[in-house]
Amino acid sequence: MIKVTLKDNSVKEVQSGITVAEFAKTIGMGLYKAACGGKINGEYCDLRTPICEDCSLEIVTFDDPEGKKTLWHTASHIMAQAVKRLYPEAKLAIGPAIDNGFYYDFDLETSFTPEILEKIEAEMKKIVKEDLALEKFELPAGEALKMMEDKGEIYKTELIKEHAGNGEPISFYKQGEFTELCAGPHILKTGAVKAFKLTSIAGAYWRGNEKNKMLQRIYGIAFTKQSDLDAYLERLEEAKKRDHRKLGKELKLFAMMDEGPGFPFFLPNGMILKNTLIDYWREIHKKAGYVEISTPMMLNRQLWETSGHWDHYKDNMYTTVIDDTDFAIKPMNCPGGMLVYKSELHSYRDLPIRMGELGLVHRHEKSGALHGLMRVRCFTQDDAHIFMTPEQITDEIKGVVKLIDEVYSLFGFKYHVELSTRPEDSMGSDEDWEMATDGLKKALDELNLEYVVNEGDGAFYGPKIDFHLEDSLGRTWQCGTIQLDFQLPQRFEAEYTGSDGEKHRPIMIHRVVFGSIERFIGILIEHFAGAFPLWLAPEQVRILPIADRHHEKCAEIKKSLEEKGIRVTVDERSEKTGYKIREARTQKLPYWVVVGDKELEDGTVSVSRRGKGDIGSMKVEDFADMLKSEIDNKVR
Repeated sequence: MIKVTLKDNSVKEVQSGITVAEFAKTIGMGLYKAACGGKINGEYCDLRTPICEDCSLEIVTFDDPEGKKTLWHTASHIMAQAVKRLYPEAKLAIGPAIDNGFYYDFDLETSFTPEILEKIEAEMKKIVKEDLALEKFELPAGEALKMMEDKGEIYKTELIKEHAGNGEPISFYKQGEFTELCAGPHILKTGAVKAFKLTSIAGAYWRGNEKNKMLQRIYGIAFTKQSDLDAYLERLEEAKKRDHRKLGKELKLFAMMDEGPGFPFFLPNGMILKNTLIDYWREIHKKAGYVEISTPMMLNRQLWETSGHWDHYKDNMYTTVIDDTDFAIKPMNCPGGMLVYKSELHSYRDLPIRMGELGLVHRHEKSGALHGLMRVRCFTQDDAHIFMTPEQITDEIKGVVKLIDEVYSLFGFKYHVELSTRPEDSMGSDEDWEMATDGLKKALDELNLEYVVNEGDGAFYGPKIDFHLEDSLGRTWQCGTIQLDFQLPQRFEAEYTGSDGEKHRPIMIHRVVFGSIERFIGILIEHFAGAFPLWLAPEQVRILPIADRHHEKCAEIKKSLEEKGIRVTVDERSEKTGYKIREARTQKLPYWVVVGDKELEDGTVSVSRRGKGDIGSMKVEDFADMLKSEIDNKVR
């Protein structure tokens, strides 16, 4: 017998070799039916995993992130089985769970259409109703390869050949007549996938390489309850209405042109929004003790070799030759910041030095990955680089976290934090990485911030803290980042004179708050559905004269509001007032005021507010003061 400690610290004795699923059944049928996986001593595992020694165990359900991905992974297998039933000639590529559902890539001459997706869904429902068991088995690499070759699955054979050299057996999952190359984990039976929807079709190159064949990708989502699927689909419809590409066009904020794919054009309204964000960025950074710098957009190859980007990031850089020398347009601001630091001598008394930069950077993104403002090829990164002594690490990181929290709270964002550790492609010693990672952990612990460790996802030069925003629809976006770097100061031989009179190497923090200003604008458009707070709105007030005789008075009101720094326009078109009001609402203006004979006589304006309608008549001076207070306090 072995002892299993549960999440509530109770201990249960069971027979050695019992599986996670069988153990769940001993606790209760409800938990057994809901189980998607388990955590043995904190490590996530398949329900079929045997428990062979004393351990801690947690049963994972769909309510847990790992449980969701397990069920979505199984749903992708159900979809692949359905496609193979309908189109036996289809070749299977890969079908993973992703952050919000699942997808599967197929090689098939027949083009998937919405009508075909309906047929696939119908076949998936049959497979779910059959309640097929998912059975795991393993084969030696040679047998696995022959089985997939006999089936004509060219993509699976390619994957098997890559893993055949390590001598380990190849694992499969079987459900009914369908067998899939897969490491798992999976739920026990197809019947647990109670509700699902295939959401979209896209093209995808095999293994993401443009030189490979273009495959067809089907995306989907699945839940254990129909009510959860219905709620998700409602959010999806709302997200379509909030799509920043649609609203960006309607509100005349930005445009994407065929002449510059991935390079956004900001229109006058969009520039107001962008510059307002930049003004706010400068305001809070000045208050937090930052100085602002600007570094060149293009620098020579030697710099990028010194920084390590030429070896680690060259495929994403735009390069050219000037005077027989290789140059690159900067994909990041940090090497330029290093040159600024090195441009003069520093003492420990100067540190920390906090240098901010709104630098326009360029990165080559594949055309299929481009998406409005969310994924572009040039963007303004609100970088800052902090140079400090080892003793200052914790306080500086805490200061950055507090600054990021202040910004996100202003916009009404919730967020969660991830700590990303050393990736395989990295530089520097184990000691440096351990010290850097411990520095980030210590700051988060002292702030009592909960965080998830994201193993192996750090930058090549250091570990990082990532901030994932949650918007008004519950979607998450990775924006703010804090990266601790021991490597770049060494590579650039940066120095400061310590209190002992000796030369020392500073430690560097890379950090962004917005991340990319362009992407942050895209997130804000969708978060607020284009209805920006007054302080951010490109047009804050619109004055609506009822007749031509009111134009002169409206011009006076406009001037008095502009003198208070308020962005205001007058709609002098020969349209009915009701039409003008409806248009002001459609364009999501924060305020509009009507001026007619009564307002001329009283010296007032009739004020309407977005979401509230008519809020009454006010003296122009009082209205201006109210607006100014709302703007100054950045009211949401």
